[in-house]
Order: sequence, then C-alpha cells, then structure tokens
Amino acid sequence: MTGCRIGFVGAGGVAMRHARMLSGFVDAELVAVTDTDPGRAQAFAAEFGLRAVPEVPGLVEAGVDAAYVCVPPDAHGPAEETLAAARIALFVEKPIALDDTVAEGVATALDRAGVLASVGHHWRYSAAVEQARQVLAGRPVRLALGTWLDKVPPVPWWVHRAQSGGQVVEQAIHVLDLARLLVGEVAEVHAFADGTAPGGDVDGATVATLRFAGGAVGTLAATCLLGWKHRAGLEIFADDLALSLGEDTLEIRDGSEPPRARPVDRDAAKRAADRDFVDAVLGRTDTVRTPYTDALRTHRLACAIACAATQRRTVRLEGGADVP
Repeated sequence: MTGCRIGFVGAGGVAMRHARMLSGFVDAELVAVTDTDPGRAQAFAAEFGLRAVPEVPGLVEAGVDAAYVCVPPDAHGPAEETLAAARIALFVEKPIALDDTVAEGVATALDRAGVLASVGHHWRYSAAVEQARQVLAGRPVRLALGTWLDKVPPVPWWVHRAQSGGQVVEQAIHVLDLARLLVGEVAEVHAFADGTAPGGDVDGATVATLRFAGGAVGTLAATCLLGWKHRAGLEIFADDLALSLGEDTLEIRDGSEPPRARPVDRDAAKRAADRDFVDAVLGRTDTVRTPYTDALRTHRLACAIACAATQRRTVRLEGGADVP
C-alpha cells in the first residue's frame, strides 16, 4: 500500500481539524464522510473534496483503508464495531465512550478482528512529554497534581451527562492519560463534586484523590464554570524535582538553577498523532503510541472518578492490590 484511503464518521470541528492535517500528507487520500446531519456531511465533503455517504457502511463500500471516528461520547460503539468487522483501521477520538460497557465491547470487536486502532490522546506525541519521561527516568514520583480549569465547550451536548459523560470523562481525561503515562497505573480513587454546568446536569466542579499502584499520591481538580480556559495540565514532583506540563509549555525545576521553561507546539503533537496512525496503517511502523487497549485503561480511570464523585465512595481499579 503506497497511499492510505481515509473516511470520516462525524463531520464536526475535531473531524475538520484532522482533515486539514491529513490533507497535507502526500500519502493520504480523503475519500468519504458520513454524519447524522446530512447537511454537515455535505459541507465537509465540499470543503475537502470527498464524497458524503448516508451511513457507516457507505465508508466500507467506498473502499477506505482507515476511518476517523469523531463523534460525541454517546455515539461510540456501533460505528467502531461495523468498521472493525470490515477490517478497517480506526482512529478513535477521545473519549472512546460514555462508560466502560461500550468501550469494552469495542475492544473485544477490535481484538477479534485484529484491527489497528489508535486513540486521540495527542499529548503523548508532544516533545515536552518525551522530555518529561527522560527527566523522570529512574526517579520515583511522589506527588501528581492534575488540573482542567475551563469554560463549557460550545457544543450543546456537552452539558448533558447522558451525552458527554461529564467534564472528567470528556475533557480532563487528557490529564489522566498523562498521569498514567508519566506516573503509572492508578489503584484507587475518591472524588467529590459540586454544582452543575449552566443549562445541564454535568458537575460544575470536581476534586479527586488518586493513589497510584507504585505508591505515589495525586489529585485532579476540574471545573467548567469559568468564562475562559484558565489552566490545563499536570504537575509532577519527585525528590528534588518539579515538572509542570501544560498544553503550551514544560517547566523543569531541580533547585540547581532557575526554572527552565520550554514552549510546546500543540499543532506538532496533533500532526505527529495523525502521521503515526497513517504510517502504521501503511505498515511502516508496528504500533501507535495510544492503542485502543491502553486508552481503555485511561477511560476506566476517568469513569472510576465519575463514579466515585456520584456515589461518594472509594473506587478501586485493577491493580489496587498492589498499593504498598
């Protein structure tokens, strides 16, 4: 295969971002798109020079090699299972579902079909994240502080729990994925929430405590009640080392010199995620940085925090028995 024929499930803003990026790849051809809103699919098709089809099977009939699934959290499941059955590689935008049940079913379908699937945790492709991994190598993490302090995104479904899953599942999951990558698996969580987003029923503010299997402790603080994006990122502390990692910068401090701040190119990470997926589909690489099976573990963690906040109890995850 010398070129990757790509289809899209969903024609919203995130799908458009991927399409713009992929349009710049000489070895990627945008072929078809489907959306529950035919008008939106037609507009997407006109902008990127591809064909609008009425349903997911139309992508299969169009002969795509890969498909980007960019749908709201409550719409995941059927599309992935249909495409997996047709042996079509998938790039699935996060969150991968509303809850564990749908995501587990998709994981089973992917495994049964032996289909490549990448998930859109693009922060993993940031040069700053790679540098943070190098700095932390061999140094046990003691404390991790995650934040996502923001406004309500401009899509109507986001404020409804039955459609988005809430801020932790839909938004702060990026920070949880970094915590797993840089600190390790989480063994147990406890959480509280207060308030609701205007016009909806998702939690307005959430605080969670995390106990990592390796012994580190952490917190996640999230709110969607601001009128601006205040901060989103992860602070990590080891012995005589502090890292502050955000969407735009990495700051390293070890006490020997002033803090070292390094800018982060967000678009570079997003481009690298798409490039890695296309290369894997074309057989140039063996894997991707966020395979579906790994993203599923992050999704379980986000769902555990949402459950803990709703039920006001500690939720133990797989590996909890390993807590020192």
